[in-house]
Amino acid sequence: MTKGRKDSRPHQRERSGSQAHSPNGGARESTNGAPTEPPLKEEDAKAAYEKKKQSIIQRTIWTFVMIGGFFTAMFMGHIYIIMVITAIQVISFKEIIGIANVPSRARSLQFTKTLNWYFLGTALYYLEGESIVYYFKHIVLADKVLLPFARNHRFIGFILYILGFVFFVMSLQKGHYKFQFQQFAWTHMALIMIVVQGHFVVNEVFEGMIWFFLPVALVITNLSPKKTVEGFVGGFVFTAIFGVIFTNILSRSSYFICPVNDLGANIWTGLECSPNPVFIPRTYSLPQDILKWTSIINSNIVWTTITVAPVQFHVFALSTFASLIAPFGGFFASGLKRTFNIKDFGDSIPGHGGITDRFDCQFIMGFFAFMYYQSFIAQYKATVGAVVEQAISGLTPEEQMEVVKSLSKHLVNQGVMTSELNLSDDDDYRNLPAWRLGVLFELQYGDPFEQVSWKQMSKLK
Repeated sequence: MTKGRKDSRPHQRERSGSQAHSPNGGARESTNGAPTEPPLKEEDAKAAYEKKKQSIIQRTIWTFVMIGGFFTAMFMGHIYIIMVITAIQVISFKEIIGIANVPSRARSLQFTKTLNWYFLGTALYYLEGESIVYYFKHIVLADKVLLPFARNHRFIGFILYILGFVFFVMSLQKGHYKFQFQQFAWTHMALIMIVVQGHFVVNEVFEGMIWFFLPVALVITNLSPKKTVEGFVGGFVFTAIFGVIFTNILSRSSYFICPVNDLGANIWTGLECSPNPVFIPRTYSLPQDILKWTSIINSNIVWTTITVAPVQFHVFALSTFASLIAPFGGFFASGLKRTFNIKDFGDSIPGHGGITDRFDCQFIMGFFAFMYYQSFIAQYKATVGAVVEQAISGLTPEEQMEVVKSLSKHLVNQGVMTSELNLSDDDDYRNLPAWRLGVLFELQYGDPFEQVSWKQMSKLK
């Protein structure tokens, strides 16, 4: 054994002497002076640096692409930003469904993916259809083709869901029950977390672009380094200040504060409306305790009142939620990714991961913003769409005609509409709508239109 150990030492010295480091620790040289390969660690470091550099460049480019696309869609009109929101819903749903583990023996199951997309389509039809019917009643209820769909929209949506439910039960296969029911529950969870919350974001756009854009901007602005307590406090203060300034800018544009009444409107054409009272500045008297502090700060100036738009108080509430609660949407998404041992939900955005990774906080923020708006800001009053809906669904055609005649008489008496036809030939009155012709005849002559012959209509000249 001793002899064996002695024999091994020359070999060890020979191997160690065959490769010697250069004085600068760089390239190695053999005993005969020939250079060898550079250290492997330097190659790895250089490759990692280049990879990181390319990632930063790619991430920066796509950041500007997303920002530019967002502002372009928002300025082009409400319909375009709704299309963007819908695309985000669809892609996020695809990413969430895709992270579920599918056992190899269950991959041969038919209709699993088909049912996922069917339930997504049904949910979008029902939820977005609800928004269209609610905000554009005066259009869809007056259209002969759309009227049956608008009247029975909820029932149609329910039937579509029931068909999917029945198809799911019929597709159950022995030995795959657990997986199929897990997929069914997972699909519904994704619909609730993404599609339902996204539906309320769409409603914010219809209520006024500011109620969509402001919450989005508050979440983006919220800075909380390393998610520490100090970061949360600093992010809250910065977000609150930004919200006050940003709201003051947006509230000056009718395009942002007016509810949608024309889907063809854009930032250049604008919208017309009577602004919500929260955008009209009011003067408030300051409490005595605050008056004392203002006199201490500056004895020459004593503030007794302050003029501010009520929307600024609501912005403070939105900023508080964006800073303290909305980040939990990101925490939830992080926990979900750790559960499935993945870094990102997908690779939909080069350099940024998936759509869900970028909008995890926006869904819950948009949901809260809509609920807050409906509870404390929205005005509940009669609208054209609501009146038309009640007239169509609750009155007979004869009663609807009476309503039209009564409103026309009222408008004539108020000087808003004239009762003079000023017809120039016999064909003019034949091209007029029957309801208007009848109303104008009754206004002038007091005879029921149904009892008037075409020959008698010549008197209207």
